[in-house]
Amino acid sequence: QVQLMESGGGLVQAGGSLRLSCTASERTFEDYSRGWFRQAPGREREFVAAITRTGTITHYADYVKGRFTISRDNAENTVYLEMNSLEPEDTAVYYCAAVTRYSGSSIWTTTRMYGSWGQGTQVTVSS
Repeated sequence: QVQLMESGGGLVQAGGSLRLSCTASERTFEDYSRGWFRQAPGREREFVAAITRTGTITHYADYVKGRFTISRDNAENTVYLEMNSLEPEDTAVYYCAAVTRYSGSSIWTTTRMYGSWGQGTQVTVSS
């Protein structure tokens, strides 16, 4: 099973930026579609962004569109989430995930389609 490790979370003021990284443990990472999700206290885990295995197709939730950018570097086994214009409502634990059993050429937005998950990284945005 692919092991995923997130980094880059922290505390930032509203309007600020953070860049999250997620590194996979093996080279087969490049075959998988990848996604970022987040979970705030008392809420369900929700979709943030996804990217196909080649990086040619990306998709964003409406509430982050225009502010967040997902990208990947397959040579480094890493996917990134650049977060700009952060708002207090973005406060959550952010998780990266990999779709290991379905097409890497498609975008997947539901948690049940993702077979591997990282441990999460906390993002806190102060007002």
